[in-house]
Amino acid sequence: MFQVNDTVSYGTHGVCQITEIGEKNLTGKPMEYYILKPVYNENSTLYIPVHNENLTGKMRRILSVREITEMIRQMPFQQEDWIENENLRKARYKELLDAGDRTELLKMLRTLYLHREEQLSKGKKLHNTDERFFREAEKLLFDEIALVLHIKPSQVLPFIQEQIQAADTDNSQHEVNT
Repeated sequence: MFQVNDTVSYGTHGVCQITEIGEKNLTGKPMEYYILKPVYNENSTLYIPVHNENLTGKMRRILSVREITEMIRQMPFQQEDWIENENLRKARYKELLDAGDRTELLKMLRTLYLHREEQLSKGKKLHNTDERFFREAEKLLFDEIALVLHIKPSQVLPFIQEQIQAADTDNSQHEVNT
């Protein structure tokens, strides 16, 4: 069970602070709710019934600095295969966003990024739906990483690039030493 002041990632809403756990009468009968305030959207408040496992299952603890660093360093070695069928790809990406697994979202981002680069080299653009999925996954991940690392969301991409370069350097030195 989560506590007041816990910071969680909640579904596609991203990083939220639990501001209160209390009884509210929102549906005609009193129920206990987690009251969440999205960190990057002060005008929004979410009410999550404490005993609704489907909704509380979307609440996840935020990652640690170590988990973020390790996930990013593994990024060059992980990506999803490109799904040619647009309907299957949309279903898969919606499933990944709903599930909220950050490692899977990072794989999805990498896959979309590489496909976008390939399309640009052909003078084409990424499909609008793919671009939307890219932006949603990027926002979810970058907001959480920024919060945990105490940086601005705009500083996350340079941080990711630094971590990947550091991992490449570590791997190169390991190969030389073996």
